[in-house]
Amino acid sequence: MSGEVTGQQDGVDGDQDPIEFFLEDMVYHGKSERTRTAYGRVLREYEAFLDDGVTPRTAQRRDCLAWVHSLRSELAESTVATYASYLNRFYGYMTQVGEFDENPMALVMQEMDESIDTDPTRREVSVDGMRSFVDDIDHPLEHAVVLTLLKTGLRVGELCNLDLRDLNLGVPAVNDSYDLGTRAQLDGRLDTLYVDPDVARGETVNGEERTASNKRKRVTLVPVDPELRAALVRWLAIRPDTPSSAEPLFVSTRDSWGQRLTPDIVRSFVRSHAEDAGWYRVGGDAAENVTPHYFRHFFTTHLRDRTGDRGVVKYLRGDVADDIIDTYTHNWGDRVRSVYMDHIYSLV
Repeated sequence: MSGEVTGQQDGVDGDQDPIEFFLEDMVYHGKSERTRTAYGRVLREYEAFLDDGVTPRTAQRRDCLAWVHSLRSELAESTVATYASYLNRFYGYMTQVGEFDENPMALVMQEMDESIDTDPTRREVSVDGMRSFVDDIDHPLEHAVVLTLLKTGLRVGELCNLDLRDLNLGVPAVNDSYDLGTRAQLDGRLDTLYVDPDVARGETVNGEERTASNKRKRVTLVPVDPELRAALVRWLAIRPDTPSSAEPLFVSTRDSWGQRLTPDIVRSFVRSHAEDAGWYRVGGDAAENVTPHYFRHFFTTHLRDRTGDRGVVKYLRGDVADDIIDTYTHNWGDRVRSVYMDHIYSLV
């Protein structure tokens, strides 16, 4: 936040929580509820991490550094950088309005900026190489999940958040058996996935509290090609019943039988297959290891190169708002589908 910033309150009074103060001021600065929720979650996790007796007000550089280090064991570097920027923004603001004496994250961010490559050069996998990788995955669930990630560019959290209502297949018998595609936006749109931008971790959506967020700027309708349709039909044929009234599309067939897949479960079996292929090494970075996020990179690179149409690819990734779509035809859905179906790579 640049320039002179004035808090909307007189300051942190007495025992008022500094994080609460910061989040309240974000309201006055026009930040969306979704943004405030994201900041609040990260800041509370940081607060919980601090040792007994240490608070966000009294924390020092080494406390911040230890927290950032702890994140690296569970999160991608890009996510670590995002969370660190949230904490830096918090401390920077509280220092700027005179509530804190200093920003202990300032030097940590300087060190991170020097060490983190935000756009790493990744392992190059050809379509033929990825086809062989997919061919070695026998389990219907894992095959369908990996193919969905590779064919749609979904983030792993977005995939886990899919419910049966978000999928409309061009197979009437399957649609009727599983009550697929019941969203109004999918009416008449066969072989289509609906990705909802309004799903956040900790919120209850379609009757179930979610453990992951969808990081999209708008609703996205993603085409389903015949290869992915066949994989999904094969999966649905063995999909266990689930206790969730939300009827998640992908559920566990292992220890948490019938429960919605989580990003950690997906990362675990993708890692196992990548290790078997020699595409994953403990301690390896984004330039070396194949992960669910790598599949999004693969989708982006290969579909963009095949179509030469960055707008369509950005739409499918969920990276664009309505003004970009307006530069194309007003019948955007057909535009995306025709470009996608003409150029999507074969992996089966």
